[in-house]
Amino acid sequence: MFTNKHVIIALIVGPILAILAWLAVGQIAGEKAAVAVSGQSYPLVEKSDCRYESGHCKLENEDFKLVLTVKQRGINSVLVLKSVHALEGVLVSVAELGGESTPTAMRSGGGENMEWEVILDEAPTPGQRIHLVASSGGTQYFGDASTLFIKRSQ
Repeated sequence: MFTNKHVIIALIVGPILAILAWLAVGQIAGEKAAVAVSGQSYPLVEKSDCRYESGHCKLENEDFKLVLTVKQRGINSVLVLKSVHALEGVLVSVAELGGESTPTAMRSGGGENMEWEVILDEAPTPGQRIHLVASSGGTQYFGDASTLFIKRSQ
């Protein structure tokens, strides 16, 4: 069976054509990203670096990207948020899974409103989640992230 050169070529070319057809259908009939509409709210997707001690956590929705880090300043834990877009405001809370807590407004750390920070009452534990809402251009982006990304001192 594998001595016929036509069979060998078909075994090589067939899967390549199938993959190219799959990509072409995705480009032609796939969902196109829509521009964010002012007054609407959109979810942020937690990236994989939030699920282990990477030191940072990325939340994204197309070109809207946020990066969370926790830094120590003396005895305080400071949650720092960096954005690729200027933000109008950010509310954040840290709560147990399924629990609720009062959101706290973050302070802008720079003149361009692209870096925000808040001093946390206590260092987040691995079982907690960070809930946040960020506003940019009249549009709200919401998401939550695991606190597993925080590097803990040994």
